Amino acid sequence: MTTSAANTQIARRTFLRGAGVAMALPWLESLPVWGAAPASGSPASTIPKRFAALFMGNGINAKHWWAKGSGAEMELGKSIQPLAALKTKLNLIHGLFNKSATGVGIHPGQTGNILSGAALQKGAELKGGISIDQVLANHLGKETVQPSLVLGCEQPTTGYHESNFSLAYSSHISWQNATSPVPMEVYPSLAFDALFDNRGSQRTKSILDRVRGEAESLSRQVSSADKAKLDEYLTSVREVEKRLDSPRKAKAAADGAVKDRGPVAAAALKRPENGLPEDLRDHMRLMCDIVALGFQTDRTRVATLLMCRDLSGLTYPFLNVRGAHHPASHDDLSDEYERITTYYVSQLAYLATRLSEMKEGDSTVLDNSCLMFVSNMWAGSKHDSTKVPVLLVGGLGGTLQTGRALDYLDKGNDSRKLCSLYLSLLDRMGVPLERFGDADKRLTGL
Repeated sequence: MTTSAANTQIARRTFLRGAGVAMALPWLESLPVWGAAPASGSPASTIPKRFAALFMGNGINAKHWWAKGSGAEMELGKSIQPLAALKTKLNLIHGLFNKSATGVGIHPGQTGNILSGAALQKGAELKGGISIDQVLANHLGKETVQPSLVLGCEQPTTGYHESNFSLAYSSHISWQNATSPVPMEVYPSLAFDALFDNRGSQRTKSILDRVRGEAESLSRQVSSADKAKLDEYLTSVREVEKRLDSPRKAKAAADGAVKDRGPVAAAALKRPENGLPEDLRDHMRLMCDIVALGFQTDRTRVATLLMCRDLSGLTYPFLNVRGAHHPASHDDLSDEYERITTYYVSQLAYLATRLSEMKEGDSTVLDNSCLMFVSNMWAGSKHDSTKVPVLLVGGLGGTLQTGRALDYLDKGNDSRKLCSLYLSLLDRMGVPLERFGDADKRLTGL
């Protein structure tokens, strides 16, 4: 599709518009809301595929990270249990590794290439490679308003690690090219505003109040089934809007407190003084909801969510964990770190469940997506990156078989590359490449 054709398609999309806001719509079978007439029969030909990567730094509790069997009868380890209701949509992939992240020292060199497979350069100059999400954004982003969502739940850090790698590698998983990470949005209110083009002095007013007239008019034009779908969508947006009220006020207060010192000053503060939600659970759920709304409305088809960065300082009083994430990972087989691991898998389960409840013709948004959970290492106590944990949820429009536990550990290094998985996913997303990162062949058996 040419740029002009893509812009025309976006321009023809149906939006609910109000003062300083444009509200994208979900798939409606009785109305061409995405710039194309409804297909005859099944709408599968016009339903897009989506990809999201969710990252947890410093590995998992390996003792409880396993799956056996297949389909609805699959057995799951304790840390994977949050996905029990989604067994048939799940692939647990064991034994993959990122060659460029081994033998280079701990933390930054194991993280900055998790989605690119590129060799990272030490010292003052950043150099790595474009990440899979941005490859997809470059190819598919012309068809959507936002090429990608790049979100995080923890502020990036600056400086250098003892391994002489920049801490930028520890703080970013999405890279637009070899030298530049994609700016990451950590404030839920700003991510929400970008999703709905929410601008100007009325930004704090309800979006739904501003588009009420158009919403009521549209509701009279669509089928009864689409009316119910539209009502559910508007209700979900309103619920997110309500939950954003407190974070929005906290962000405004933080901006006011450091207005003479610039944004770097706010980033150096701890939550909630820095404007981030005080409760991490609220923060992560809001970010997952924003990804879900972006996918549901085809506002974007690509997202990354850095739930916690490498060398993370996040704390978990709600899990009865005494220390911060990074030191807790050094005792990765403990009950405390098992609770942390399970908590992060529950965020993947939450997002997957949200998408599974969003109907698109005879399928769901989850059926047409691939959500990938990944960490930069296997065991935090050893900083072991000779294999990494990978979970996939969703079937990419039927192109990806699910309900399996796949083990590549004994296949030989050339057959267990993480970038081979990425090549296989790129194929299914309609972006075939001869090579990506350190791989030139697809992952067998996927």
